[in-house]
Amino acid sequence: MSENELNITIETLISQEGLPSSYGHTVEQTILPLAHRILELRQRLGRPVLIGIHGAQGTGKSTLTLFLKEILSRHFDTATASFSIDDIYLTRAERQRLAGLVHPLFITRGVPGTHDVSLGQKVIDQLLAAKPGDRTAIPAFDKARDDRAPRDRWPVFEGPAEVILVEGWCLGAAPEPEEALARPVNTLEAEEDPHATWRSYVNECLKDSYRAFFDRLDYLVMLKAPSMECVLEWRTLQEHKLAARHANAPEQGGRDTSALSLRIMSDEEVARFIMYYQRVTEHCLREMPGRADVLIPVGADHSLEAPQFREPPASS
Repeated sequence: MSENELNITIETLISQEGLPSSYGHTVEQTILPLAHRILELRQRLGRPVLIGIHGAQGTGKSTLTLFLKEILSRHFDTATASFSIDDIYLTRAERQRLAGLVHPLFITRGVPGTHDVSLGQKVIDQLLAAKPGDRTAIPAFDKARDDRAPRDRWPVFEGPAEVILVEGWCLGAAPEPEEALARPVNTLEAEEDPHATWRSYVNECLKDSYRAFFDRLDYLVMLKAPSMECVLEWRTLQEHKLAARHANAPEQGGRDTSALSLRIMSDEEVARFIMYYQRVTEHCLREMPGRADVLIPVGADHSLEAPQFREPPASS
């Protein structure tokens, strides 16, 4: 594919995702250098590679992943599959059982312990073992229904993958020291998890099944938010935009009721919702920059800086 065709791909994606034209600079400064480094890694290891993309809510990890996937697939002829850790949430029924057995807070999806990690492992295994013509169903989660989408609605990836991108807010997270769990980090923990049952279970999951999942990563990319305060601000703004979009949308006929089932959160509800994520997010902000293979600082205005690579390029 020529440079002109690459530019068309980038412009099409920018338009499709409703991004400002300035995102083209982000692609040039941040995403293309990362794509080249992934290709170098793939060549150096001589096998398919699994790339983890970590970022707190609102850092732009889903957009980054989409651009990487399309650029690697179309421009570099490298078969690239992707999924989000959000796609492998436990079903609502499974979370209800977990909430009954362990702690009521587990009815809310998000934290480690609310994902089907074995499903993620299985998808990766299938993508790696696939032969030409094989079809791998990629899980999908319906957030409007708060449940896993029916299997016949899962997207399908054809053939073997040379690059697998997995993105998520807690991807690559490490457990905290046990003594850190005793102190609540917010009112949710203080009032609804006074005996640290919920957060201790989350931490145990990070030591066990999630650790086995994250240990498969060949490369960990971190989009680093400036602070937890920025994460709250971004998530609140996201909800405001969602509310405005649906308030201005024309009424739809037919059977599409997704907008009707969507519940917009108030600022107070967003603040409480973010409390579920606060402990793990703040721990990642403290300790992950020192071990991530790639660090991409995110500005308060959502802008992505140039990637900082921890290891030297393959050619050096």
